[in-house]
Amino acid sequence: MTQPLKTTAARLALPLLLAAGLSACAPSFKADVSRFATTLPAPQGQTFAVVAEDPQLAGGLEFGLYADLVAEEMARLGYSEAASPSDANLLVRFDYGVDNGRERIRSTGIGAAGFYDPFFGPWGRGYGFRRGFAFGFHDPFLAGPQVRSYTVYVSDIDLKIDSTETGERLFEGQAQAASRSNRLQSLVPNLVEALFTDFPGNSGETLRITIKEDEKTVRQVD
Repeated sequence: MTQPLKTTAARLALPLLLAAGLSACAPSFKADVSRFATTLPAPQGQTFAVVAEDPQLAGGLEFGLYADLVAEEMARLGYSEAASPSDANLLVRFDYGVDNGRERIRSTGIGAAGFYDPFFGPWGRGYGFRRGFAFGFHDPFLAGPQVRSYTVYVSDIDLKIDSTETGERLFEGQAQAASRSNRLQSLVPNLVEALFTDFPGNSGETLRITIKEDEKTVRQVD
């Protein structure tokens, strides 16, 4: 009678162990970041103001929430927020959005060891801010094979910094990510954090930024 009990206990424990293994690999947010800078001045008392690139977003409560995130990053760099755009030395133009999503196919089944998920694993090089994707999905822990559909959303932010004294464009940056969520409330903060990682970066360089959700640490991946 002992052996069947052990076997039953092992079977019951297996899903828990698998779940624990998956939870240990906490999901991470990956964004492709492209930045271009000319003569962005080092912080020496300059003031800034964050404004909406899209006039329809200006004055909105949602835009104000995300603009505050950008302002926090600018302040962390050493710039001071101006009382109004007319008083600012630097005008920070900000825009954000998410597309309507694209349907993708997910195939599940018992197969080779390992776990592959395009949203947690590395992306292919040459992303180039495209909005078309062809991902695959292999999950050895689900019985199958089965084919299911799911939706991939592409979110992005754009940031431009202009000198109010000369009108010169000092910085342009973009951050874009693919995910299975279209909730801007969770996407935009991660995109902003990715864009300001090692700011202003190397002009003309596009790189992958990974944000670990469990530890909230950021690292770069070429």
